[in-house]
Amino acid sequence: MLLSSLRTTVFCGCRNVSRGFQHNGSQVRPPLRQWLVQRSQSTIAAEVGVTSARVAATVPNAATNRIVGRWLLGCSGLVVGAVVLGGVTRLTESGLSMVDWHLVREMRPPQSQAEWEAEFSKYQQFPEFKVMNHDMTLPEFKFIFYMEWGHRMWGRLVGLAYILPTAYFWRKGYFSRSMKGRVMGLCGFVFFQGLLGWYMVKSGLEEKPESYDVPRVSQYRLSAHLGSALLLYCASLWTGLTLLRPPHKLTETSRLLQLRRFAKGTGGLVFLTALSGAFVAGLDAGLVYNSFPKMGERWIPDDLLAFSPTLKNFFENPTTVQFDHRILAISSLTAITGLYMFSRRMVLPRRAKIAISLLTAAAYGQVALGISTLLLYVPTPLAATHQSGSVVLLSLAIWVLAELRKMPK
Repeated sequence: MLLSSLRTTVFCGCRNVSRGFQHNGSQVRPPLRQWLVQRSQSTIAAEVGVTSARVAATVPNAATNRIVGRWLLGCSGLVVGAVVLGGVTRLTESGLSMVDWHLVREMRPPQSQAEWEAEFSKYQQFPEFKVMNHDMTLPEFKFIFYMEWGHRMWGRLVGLAYILPTAYFWRKGYFSRSMKGRVMGLCGFVFFQGLLGWYMVKSGLEEKPESYDVPRVSQYRLSAHLGSALLLYCASLWTGLTLLRPPHKLTETSRLLQLRRFAKGTGGLVFLTALSGAFVAGLDAGLVYNSFPKMGERWIPDDLLAFSPTLKNFFENPTTVQFDHRILAISSLTAITGLYMFSRRMVLPRRAKIAISLLTAAAYGQVALGISTLLLYVPTPLAATHQSGSVVLLSLAIWVLAELRKMPK
């Protein structure tokens, strides 16, 4: 009897306790579940926010555009260095001293006496030594060799400056879709420029028994080599400036449209004048008539059209080539002066006015340099300065165009 009552009491107590736990659990479970759901949602939101921040940091924006713009301006500066160094190499007649082309092997110049003598013996087998430098000594050869070697190494530096940052910025997502096409074009142009340089040098290493002229590279290939370098420079400078300098909010009027067209035509004329200088250098045409403004005793020399057919004179007759360069230079100066006078009657942003004024001043300085170089029989320092001045003039013309460009739609 006692055991039965005790059993009943224990059983009822356990059942009541179990009901109590169930009742308490039904009150506690919803808040716990809600807290867990909220915590998971906040974690997902935080992860999405971090991912969005990373995506926003890698897409092109104002900060990445400034980085890319400065990089392209730096690359354009290196191209200027290559153009100037190439001009000095041409003026010192050093361009044919290296008779081989190897992308990696020639990066190390000769070190020992035996290596220098072997390199010198290779040079002695080609026309420039046989015709012009048959009495050249080894120290003299070392000078022209190092000039050409420095030019080639600078070209490799330009290539690395374009290709390596392009790969890095591409991976970081700094380029827009249109910018990817531009930088790929620039890198391809660098590669083409290197091949064109060697193609140019080869023209001066060929034996020409039928010719009695001094060995020199083809003026056509020299002009193509310089022209491609200038195109690479202009494209890099233009892209860099447009990324760094936002366009001005100019009121589109008929006069502004005329000024913009005038500036484009003037820039094209400056480029053409610089390119004609390559034919002058390739044919040594600066040594033909060293007087100004007349050519000798005449305004138009007798041998201006001495070659047949007539078209051949414009590219192979030194007299005609110098005459053309004079006409183009005077035309460029006249166009720049007209651009300056036309712009003074318009309301333009301060930067645009400064760019046009500097372009005008540089044009007069460049013409003065050209006349001095001619009258003094083309001294190397003055001729190198004149060649560099053409790049300065072209740079200022690009700056003017960048300041006058339209607002993007």
